[in-house]
Parts: sequence; structure tokens; C-alpha cells
Amino acid sequence: MDGPRKISLGEWKQRYERLCASGVIDAGEVRRLGYYFEDGDRRLGKLEFDNSVEALRLWNMLLSEEERLARHRDEGKIIVGAMKDLGTVPVLAYAFDEMVAFYPDGAWWTPCVMQMSAGLLKIADSLGMDESFCPVRAMLGAFVNGKHFPRPDVLTCSAGAVCDDFSVIAQRLEGLGFAIHWWEVPYRREVEKREDAMSLPGGVRAAREQVDFVRGQLEGVLGMLEGAAGRKLDEEELAKSIREANRVRGLLRELRRVVFGAEVCPLGAVEMLVAEMLAIHYCSDRNMCVRVLEGLLELVRKRAARGAGVLDASAVKVFWVNPPADLRVMNLLEDCGARLCGTDYLFTHAIDAISEDVEPMEALARAAMADPMVGSSGQRAERIARDAEEFGAGAVIVSRVPGASHCAMEGTIIRDELKRRTSLKVLEIEVPSVIDADHESLRTRIEALVETVGSVKQI
Repeated sequence: MDGPRKISLGEWKQRYERLCASGVIDAGEVRRLGYYFEDGDRRLGKLEFDNSVEALRLWNMLLSEEERLARHRDEGKIIVGAMKDLGTVPVLAYAFDEMVAFYPDGAWWTPCVMQMSAGLLKIADSLGMDESFCPVRAMLGAFVNGKHFPRPDVLTCSAGAVCDDFSVIAQRLEGLGFAIHWWEVPYRREVEKREDAMSLPGGVRAAREQVDFVRGQLEGVLGMLEGAAGRKLDEEELAKSIREANRVRGLLRELRRVVFGAEVCPLGAVEMLVAEMLAIHYCSDRNMCVRVLEGLLELVRKRAARGAGVLDASAVKVFWVNPPADLRVMNLLEDCGARLCGTDYLFTHAIDAISEDVEPMEALARAAMADPMVGSSGQRAERIARDAEEFGAGAVIVSRVPGASHCAMEGTIIRDELKRRTSLKVLEIEVPSVIDADHESLRTRIEALVETVGSVKQI
């Protein structure tokens, strides 16, 4: 069997055929990546992939979600489209056996994955959501053309202390006739003196009155879901859903610990980004999600134990802030002599454990209030600094999302806070939806950062 390395789409074709012929994988169970390329996911032709069967299963899970949602619809499942909160409403939805949840927000990657061939941004343009808005405007196009996910039976969207662009886009969506159940998450302000404070996942605190408010909002969401299901949810069903969510989150935390802490990087940045995305809604299949993550974890543990990996041991450790619109930039990071060793993709609260020793609805309210985007950029920077130190990062890259209101100054604030709190080198860059035109300029800036960190390490 080949040792761990990164391979191209063309190389995966040959490897897939060998694995099928030897009986390692079943072609009826796991598709070749070329199938998705031929089906329109043209960006796969520009990526490099981990050569393991476990990584292939991960990609299959990600790229087959549209079919899975259609199958759920055929089976009579109630499909819940959860927007913006990234990790809270799906825990409620999956407490109902008759429901499945997904995030329409994920459509923001579609223009990149399909290399602009889907026309989603053009549809958004025609509806008044031009390039001055966050690329999540592609979601609007996906709802309109109906080609990328089935129309949800119910839609929720968090509002309040969230991205202004997203709120505007979701309101435009509602104006097109898509009914949305709105619920509010307030800005997580500093706890005042003599106020009752509560500890939240991730090491932050909030005033009890704010947590109580969010609990009331989530109870409204639960009531709406119960109406759609035609029955009341038992508290033990919700407690079980929280335990299952924590199982997924625990697997991801351990995966991050092993990969980011290994002497030699045992899994590439692209696969790690995809794996972390599973936290927010399990890619529409919680059981499959657990199996895929367990396989990846077993793989990286074995690789780490024998000092095997996909990158050179000298690769500079870099912590990445914000999800890049183009997955290819994660390959570029590694091509520049760096490795991923920590992340904040805007949903760290979906990886932190949900409390199991309090009432389930209060536990979910605390988890929602721990969202890094509803607090100050300074608080977010504090956690980034702490995590970067834990994983031994030598530098931090803050990637701005083009047009996103929450990134207009946030990246600069985080950069300045990290420089004040740490000795880490910090690079702030903007990553467009497709980086091809900016590839060389991005390479130059990342290489300069890597060289700077590398020269400091040698002193």
C-alpha cells in the first residue's frame, strides 16, 4: 500500500481502480472522485487530495449531500433548512427521528467548486445582491434555481448579532416567498457588575439574562419544529441529540488535537477543513458522519504513531482564521512550505462540547451564545491566541471574505490584537471565490510569511 501523500484527481482515478480491484473498497459504496468532477464539480481538477480510503469516504460524504437530501425527501423526512447559526438548530432538528437538517449557507462554496459554471452569482446579481455582498449571496441563487438542494419544508434563520450581509440576503429570500422562522441572538456584551454571569463553551461568559433570552428564542424554534412534526418533543429525545452532537464534536476535537499536534502532518489542510464543516449539521447524516470521522481519526493516529505524513517535517505551523472561499488556497498554503496547525472557521462553538449537566434547552442557549461572531473581535482574538499557542503555531493567517460585513474590520482587529498579545507573525489577506487570478500574488505573500517564520526558527 502506498505511503501517505497528496495526489491529483487523475492519480486518484488510477488508485481508485487498484483499490476496487484488490477489494479494499466497493465501487457500489464509494464513488470515484472523477464522478463528481464530471457531474460539474470542476474545481476538483485543481485540487490535491490525501491518498487514503478514509479521505475518499470524507469527500464522498461531502459531495453526495444533495443526493442524500433528495433521498430523505423521498423517504418522507421533514427537511429543515437552518440558516446562519451554524451548529445549534440542527441539534434540535435531529432530536426528531422524522427530521433532517442542513445549512443552505453551504451554497457559498458552490461557485468555487463548480468554477462559476452554476450561474448562482449571476442570479443573485439579478436580484440586487451584487459583488459588494458576501459570497453567501450564492445561496439566494441556489434557492431560486432549485438545482443544488431540495426546497426545505421549514426554514430558520438567526438574526441580531450576525453578519449584516446574511441578514439582508435572507430577508431578500423571504421576500421571494420563502417563509422563514426568525430567531434572535443578541450581541454578547461584557457582564456588568452585580449581574449573574454564566460560563459558556469555549471559555467565554455571558449575562444570564442574555442566555435566558436566547433560550426563549430557541423554545420558539422548538415550537415551530413540533408544529411541523405534529407532536411534542420529549426532553430525553433532546438530551440524546445533545449527546450525539457531543460525540461528533469530541471526534473532531480529537482529530484536531492529533493532526495539529503531530510532529509530521498526518492529514492535509483541505481534508481538515472539510472534516470540520461536518460539525455544523453532520452533512445531513449523523450516523455516516460518525463513521467517517472515526475512520479519519484511526488513520491519523496510526500515521502520527509512526511519524508518517503528507508534508515535510520542516513545514512551518500556521493557524488559519476564517474559511477560505476557494479550497485550493489550502493546497497553496502547503505548497508554500507551511502546514495547518489550528483553525477558527467562524464556528468554533460547533466543535465545543454542549453542557450535558443542565437542562437541554439551556445548554443549547449557552452554546448559541458562545458563537464567536456574536461577541467582540477582541474575545475571538483571545481564543485564537490561546489555541495557536497550544498547537505551537509560528504564524496566523487571517483570510478576509470578500464583501462580508463581518470581515470589513474584524480581520484588522484580530491581527492587531494578536500582535499585541503574542509574538506570532500575522498575515491578513483576502481570498476571492476563485483564486486563479490572484494565485501568484497570494503565493508570494504566503511564501514571505513562511520564510520569515522559518528564519526566526533557525536563529
